[in-house]
Amino acid sequence: MKDEKYFLPYQIAWLKDESPVKIWEKSRRIGATYVQSYEDVRDCARGKVPAVWFSSADESAAREYIGYCEQWTRLFNVAAKPLGQIVIDSDRDIKTFVIEFANGTKIHALSSNPKALRSKGGKVVLDEFAHHDEPEKMWSAARPVITWGFPLRILSTHNGKSCKFYKFVDAAKKGRLRWSLHTVDIYRAVEEGLVDKILKRKATKKEREEWLKEQHDNCFDENTWLQEYCCIAVDEAAAFLTYEMLDKAERDGILTPHEAITGDLYVGVDIGRRRNLTVIWGVEKLGLVYYTRIYKVLEKATFKTQREALYKILEHPAMRRCCIDETGLGMQLAEEAQDRFGKFRVEAVTFTNQVKSDLAHTLYTYIEDIQLYIPALPEVREDLHSVKKITTSAGNIRFDAANTDDSHADRFWAAALAMHAAHNPHSGPIEVNIASRRTRESTNILKGYI
Repeated sequence: MKDEKYFLPYQIAWLKDESPVKIWEKSRRIGATYVQSYEDVRDCARGKVPAVWFSSADESAAREYIGYCEQWTRLFNVAAKPLGQIVIDSDRDIKTFVIEFANGTKIHALSSNPKALRSKGGKVVLDEFAHHDEPEKMWSAARPVITWGFPLRILSTHNGKSCKFYKFVDAAKKGRLRWSLHTVDIYRAVEEGLVDKILKRKATKKEREEWLKEQHDNCFDENTWLQEYCCIAVDEAAAFLTYEMLDKAERDGILTPHEAITGDLYVGVDIGRRRNLTVIWGVEKLGLVYYTRIYKVLEKATFKTQREALYKILEHPAMRRCCIDETGLGMQLAEEAQDRFGKFRVEAVTFTNQVKSDLAHTLYTYIEDIQLYIPALPEVREDLHSVKKITTSAGNIRFDAANTDDSHADRFWAAALAMHAAHNPHSGPIEVNIASRRTRESTNILKGYI
């Protein structure tokens, strides 16, 4: 039978890999369990293993798997008899779906009860291993099953960094485990024909992009997208700014009218138009502490409205420096503000991964040291908490957040830009002016003594 007729390239790569232990870091719904069931029926039909013990996170997944296996037995044209669900331990409520082959081999599809694998021997398949209720106990029960050299297969999406599956994947990537690792995220699956298979025809580039966008948008939060589809493990603990940190920085009643601001004013602006918000964040420096005084959110506002709101703040006599995100939509507003107020007072900031990292860490430092007070507003708290520091599979650091109906961390980046303005009040060409002024002052001080 030609595998290419039924499977996509990444599935064929999995089938052709006959390593003793294989681990699959995968996206949801790309046909991993489907191709694994084919491999298991093939191994039983050829008498390569005495039994297959398949364990997934729930009974519905076991039913789906055994249905696939029954399909493959007909395709292989081998004598096999589905025995239905069998109780193998009534005291512990352990049940299994069984297919028995004429050569004596069997496939067992179990629930996630670790005790089901005790005293068994043969090939082991742990499906959606990261989502088992007791993965530690499951692993302790499963590992001895393959002691006599039978294969082991572990397949799963991610479920945080604290579970055993993530530790296995991480160890395999770092060479500490000599297991065969396969990583297939949704992008690779689509590139290798997943959408074509769904549509039952060759998809256009636009169709593939629209399909991916639909999957992403239907996740509603970025953590789900990253873990279920992108092979990136994310923990809640990965929140860059914790609730505890934000709680200590929150103050009631700190927002004030513009005319009440007397200390140095620093401003950050994150630009949006239709999908994202425009947020103007202004902080007043009093002593060693920065107080959030201006917090203005503009939703779907015209560029004219945004410009008017921003210019009113930039015209404030205490305004010292403003940093504007010029990436994409912000470019025109940033250029116009620089033309009117000067490049020394207005800095256009292009967001790159490195720039975002610098901005985020500056904001982190001021909040951690409680040198920045923020308004005690639920939307501010959730927005600042939403940003995650993520390490991609390539080892790169990325700061990202869920793109909700309300925000895509627009408040976070506006606050970060404001603190960048405050932290670097004399960045760029202005440093040259300061240096020359100090030289002239030194000359005047020595006048009459030389």
